[in-house]
Amino acid sequence: MTDAGRGLKVYCAGPLFNQAERDEMTAIAEGLVAARYDVYLPHRDGMEFRLVLDVLLDRGWEHSVAGQFLHEAIFALDVHQVVVDCDALVWNLNGRVPDEGAVSEAAIAWTLGKPTVAYKDDVRSLIAGRYNPLLVGLVDFTTVDAIDDIPAALAREIASQPPPEINPNRLPPRLQRAVDAGAALWETMTSTGAYCENEILADCVTRLFAPT
Repeated sequence: MTDAGRGLKVYCAGPLFNQAERDEMTAIAEGLVAARYDVYLPHRDGMEFRLVLDVLLDRGWEHSVAGQFLHEAIFALDVHQVVVDCDALVWNLNGRVPDEGAVSEAAIAWTLGKPTVAYKDDVRSLIAGRYNPLLVGLVDFTTVDAIDDIPAALAREIASQPPPEINPNRLPPRLQRAVDAGAALWETMTSTGAYCENEILADCVTRLFAPT
C-alpha cells in the first residue's frame, strides 16, 4: 500500500450501463482508494436518476420536463466534479465504443491540464490496429491495460504534470454556470446526507434547474 494519492481526489470516468461495467468501475475505484486517493465514482457518489425522477413525477412534473432538467442537474454535478472538486481523472476506455460521457469528461480534464490516465484492455474499437487518435491523444497515446497498474501510472502522471490550480470563480461563462450549479447541488448532497434523501435532492434540483 502506498501514500502516493494522499490528499488527491480522482474522478473515475467510464461506462456504467450494466452490472459488469459498474463492477469494473468499482474495481478501478477500489484500487485507487487502496493507494490513498479519494475517489468520485458517479454511480456511487452521484444522484440516481430514476429515484429522483420518481419524486419529481409524484410532485406533478411531466416526465419529459422533469427528465430534461434532471439531466441538466447531472451534467452540472459531474462537470463540477471534473473541473473543481477532483485533481485528476482515470478514464475507462473499454467498450465496443468508448462511453460518450466519459469522453466528454476526459476532454474537459485534458483541456484544463489535469493528470489523466486511460485504462483499456478491450480491442473492439481498434482502427487499423490502433486506438482512435482523437481519444488516446488526450493521454499522450499511452494506455494502461491492467487495473492493478492504474494507481502507479497515475502517480507517475501526477509527478510529471501536477494538478493545476483552478479558480472556480474565473471560468468561461457557460462552464461557470454549470460549475456553480453543480457546486450548489454537491453542497446540498454532502451537507445534508442527501444520498439517501431523494426528496431533498428533488428540492435542490427543482430550485436550481426547473423551468420557471
